[in-house]
Amino acid sequence: MKLLFQSRFPSSIWRHADAGRLVYNDRVEAIRKTEYPMLKGTTYLDHAGTALPSRSFIEMFSQEIQSYLIANPHSASAKTPSTSQVIVQNTRKEVLELFNASPEHFEVVFVANATAGIKLVLEAFHGHEQGFDYYYHRDSHTSLVGVRELSATSHCLLSDEETEDWIANGEHDGLENANERPALFAYPAQSNMNGRRLPLNWSSRLRSSGRHPQTYTLLDIAALVSTSPLDLSDHDTAPDFLTLSFYKTFGSPDLGALIVRKSAAHVFDKRRYFGGGTTELITCDQPWFARKEGSLSARLEDGTGATHSILALSCAIHVHKDMYGGLSEISKHTGWLAKDLYERLSRLRHFNGGQVCVIYKDPSSIYGDATTQGGTVAFNIVNSRGTWVSASKVGNLAAERNIHVRSGGLCNPAGMAQMLGHRSEDLRRAYDSGFRCGQADDVRIGMAFGMVRASFGACSTLKDVEIFAQFIEDYFVEKSGGISDWEAHGHVDLGVHQNAHHESCGRPLDSIPNWLSFQKLSAAPLSKGKRFWRRLGSGFPSHSKA
Repeated sequence: MKLLFQSRFPSSIWRHADAGRLVYNDRVEAIRKTEYPMLKGTTYLDHAGTALPSRSFIEMFSQEIQSYLIANPHSASAKTPSTSQVIVQNTRKEVLELFNASPEHFEVVFVANATAGIKLVLEAFHGHEQGFDYYYHRDSHTSLVGVRELSATSHCLLSDEETEDWIANGEHDGLENANERPALFAYPAQSNMNGRRLPLNWSSRLRSSGRHPQTYTLLDIAALVSTSPLDLSDHDTAPDFLTLSFYKTFGSPDLGALIVRKSAAHVFDKRRYFGGGTTELITCDQPWFARKEGSLSARLEDGTGATHSILALSCAIHVHKDMYGGLSEISKHTGWLAKDLYERLSRLRHFNGGQVCVIYKDPSSIYGDATTQGGTVAFNIVNSRGTWVSASKVGNLAAERNIHVRSGGLCNPAGMAQMLGHRSEDLRRAYDSGFRCGQADDVRIGMAFGMVRASFGACSTLKDVEIFAQFIEDYFVEKSGGISDWEAHGHVDLGVHQNAHHESCGRPLDSIPNWLSFQKLSAAPLSKGKRFWRRLGSGFPSHSKA
């Protein structure tokens, strides 16, 4: 076996790798050849942006959608549920089963995406007569940050320590007034910027502290559940609201959900807007209406439901589980790949000993530990002179080599600012100098305003790690005092500024950042799973299949 590993993998890998992980990697390689034809000749490392749909999912959905008459669910008979209604009801149950959530304590509301789920919660709190106080963690996605614009007061919790102190001690600078208005605390289960995983017990501790009687928790789980399981079996400790986008996990459909803890459902009584299908009666000459009674989803899913997308979601859930063996196996696999890439990039040095990659890992996270770190590596590149290389240009050059990564601002404003050492005045100066989100020239006023993000998913393999690490070494590691391969290949506009020293971020460039660490690769058991999907008992109207 050792000789086999030696022949197939670099010595730096086979000496430390767990055999089970390599076996699972081979299994993914086999799946990838038949299930993801779009990946031929391509290295895809933007799974945090979106996963990719498999061939079997597309085939299953095609068969299902041809098998049933899916009409507008609002046209159903009051006595006999339509096929559309049955599909939607069963898929809600399947979503809850993904997270071990009991339908007795949770309800699924289908929305367009995670952002739409956040807006639903915002509408509920904004409808309160006194408004609401808003607290959000530094690592929040832009969509969570935007909630502050409609709150009565808001505060960004800039660290875990500040968050812990606020949970334990209550009010922050007098913002929260529990006697007059509710408060909302929002944070991501996993940072979409660098994959850092945040404590999942904050919601239960907030609830049990006794100092936040009207404070509710909104947890953004979109990044976490793209590659990792989440257990909501204990409803007493679960967040009040959870939001996610299913395409992050399955590649398709473009659909999201808001999962609501039923004990917090009364918050939506204050929501003012209503759409088609969510009311019982409306008067138009007077401002009166009666909302739908019964389920929360009936009151919140405005307009005609996305029944075809919901059917596609059911297919995606079944195919994905049968193909990969569940999110637990995917979590082990992607964590292993990210750890390997992190270690490879950390070792790269220029001819003069200067580091090549500045990796933005939180001090509390450990690659290989699924509780603290997901399958994402965020970094920037510096040349031998200690100046920034434009993240945008790194991404563009990678794309020319059929390597897909994310580069730019990553939709995580406070997390980016903290890691890159930006002050508010720095961001305003960059804006005044002409910098805009997504712009190629992302090195301004001596500072980097973007990052490169490589993220792994279910169909990622060790080969992706090797190709990307080799790309960085070939193009950005300077072997001598002459020009780099980056410059030699005609990219003379480096997108760097000679005064872009890392001291502007409070960290010297001539040494490894103090947050870098190396850990031994951990072993993880491999559970048996089936490669091909099969249709499981879904409770849909019966229809024989060949």
